[in-house]
Order: sequence, then structure tokens, then C-alpha cells
Amino acid sequence: MTPRRQAATRAATRADAVAFLHKSREFLRAAQDSLGLGHQVAATGNAVHAGIAAADAIAAARLGSVWVGEHTQAAGHVGQAGTDGRQAATQLRRLVPLKHRAEYDPRPVPVSEATSAVKAAERLLAIAERVVHGGGS
Repeated sequence: MTPRRQAATRAATRADAVAFLHKSREFLRAAQDSLGLGHQVAATGNAVHAGIAAADAIAAARLGSVWVGEHTQAAGHVGQAGTDGRQAATQLRRLVPLKHRAEYDPRPVPVSEATSAVKAAERLLAIAERVVHGGGS
């Protein structure tokens, strides 16, 4: 018999949700500023981190836990957080594949890709704001 694999999550509180929301805002601002300066790699990397923090805010607020496993599977966790969670998961799935590109790949990130990443992070943060401060669905 194969042992059952435990989910890669940890408990999170409402206060954690607020803290993740603040982190997301900070990373998003850095992403927007970087994009404005023509620093596509920094914009993309910061957008990815903004999106991950926003997803954590949603999961903490709705599920009482955050994903701590492979980033590629985080969308499945936040996707369990109702309609808002499913919308967030869609944006997170756009962002997570860019993490390696922004952090480890020597090739430049095109302006269009960096712009798309920042927009996805903005959408994710808007969902997180709604969930943490406004209830959402």
C-alpha cells in the first residue's frame, strides 16, 4: 500500500492574509515601476511574486491555509477558494511559468511578456483586495 501524500499547505490566519496583501502591493508597485523604467526582467519577476502573494492572501482568507509546495501547483490550492479563487488561479497559471524565465534564464524578457505579467498581477491583486477587504465570492 502506498502512503497517502499530504497536501503541501500550512495554516494561515486572517492577519496572514492582510500581510500577504501588503507584500503583493509592494511587489506589484516594484513591477510597475520596473516596467516603466524598461526593466522587463525585474518587472516580470516582481509581478510573479506579487501574484503569488496575492494568491496566498486569498487562500489565507478563504481556506485558512497557504500553499508551500511547488509553485506550479499553487493554482490548484487557491482555486478551491470559490469563484474568486478560481479567477485568481487563472491569473496565477499565467504568472508561475514566468518565474524561472525571470529569475534563472539569461534571455531577456520581451516588453509584451513583461506587460502581460504585470497586468495578470494587477488582476490577481484586485481579487485579493476584494476577498480580504470586501468579502467577494
